[in-house]
Amino acid sequence: MFIGHRFSNRIYFFSELELENAKVVGGQPSGEISMEQLFLKFSLNRDMYLQAGLFIPRIGITNENHLPTTFNGNDRPYVETFLIPATWREIGVGLYGTVRSIPGFNYSFAIMNGLNSRNFVNGSGIKEGRQEGSNATAANLAVTGAVLYYVKSWRLQMSGYYGGSAGVTKRVADSLQLQSGVFGTPVSMGEINAQYHQNGLSFKALAAVSGIRDAFAINRAYANNTPSMMVGYYAEVAYNFYRIINPDVNKNLSLFVRQEFMDINYRVPSNGIKNGVNHKTFTVVGLTYQPVNGVIIKMDYALRKTQPRNEDLIVTPFPQQLPYYTSNGFFNIGLGYSF
Repeated sequence: MFIGHRFSNRIYFFSELELENAKVVGGQPSGEISMEQLFLKFSLNRDMYLQAGLFIPRIGITNENHLPTTFNGNDRPYVETFLIPATWREIGVGLYGTVRSIPGFNYSFAIMNGLNSRNFVNGSGIKEGRQEGSNATAANLAVTGAVLYYVKSWRLQMSGYYGGSAGVTKRVADSLQLQSGVFGTPVSMGEINAQYHQNGLSFKALAAVSGIRDAFAINRAYANNTPSMMVGYYAEVAYNFYRIINPDVNKNLSLFVRQEFMDINYRVPSNGIKNGVNHKTFTVVGLTYQPVNGVIIKMDYALRKTQPRNEDLIVTPFPQQLPYYTSNGFFNIGLGYSF
């Protein structure tokens, strides 16, 4: 649910309340009701504005534009689910603007709270380390920036992130032998992406790399098998066949294919353990149908392949532990909407 308010011609309020995994068991919710966005926007002039509060920084393709009507397939691209943990929102202040002398050129820069490395989970990167507003502290901060350029049928973007992940006070960090301070126990990330749309043909590609310099210290403190480097990329091509049926009708019937690769333990410190299940490739083929703007029907088949799992990480042996298959296929069908 989106709720907004205009205080004046220069000051606006935006919010997004979400109910996820809507289920209650024994009187206790197993899903969550949370604010995904809650910020004020201050228009400085026609080319620049500030926003402050809980907001989504400009990182990758899917993070800012993550509604189900904005991407092909029932699942978001996996690289932008685990390596770039969309939806990634934090509390901070961001500056956004355009350069009038360079048509199509946009930029952004933000300062926000950092991560908490205590919650890093092997297999999901930094995803569980997000503070998401309710757990945010000023123990660490982060900076992120992006440049975005529209030229003809192309959308080109490059963004980066650098922030601390100790997530605790200096006394606690010292006891855990972690770096404290503004950018203590840093996490860095960089990504570049490109999108193309013309005459029913669309293409998108993204590559990202993330580094955790003090992964050894994090593992020593929390024993959570944090990697020191993660890499991933994907490419997708789609064609809207309604361009052939009736190019004047604003509908979408697209056949798409997406190929993804990621290794979220590309490098591990000496006290880390590699696991082949984190070395993954995905091939996703499917159809997307949009009868009107805001409504989408999706069907896809996703083939996931990994390397063999590391049996040293299996605590409970077979038959309690189910067998692991390095190749798995999933057929998905879904309905999405936004308004």
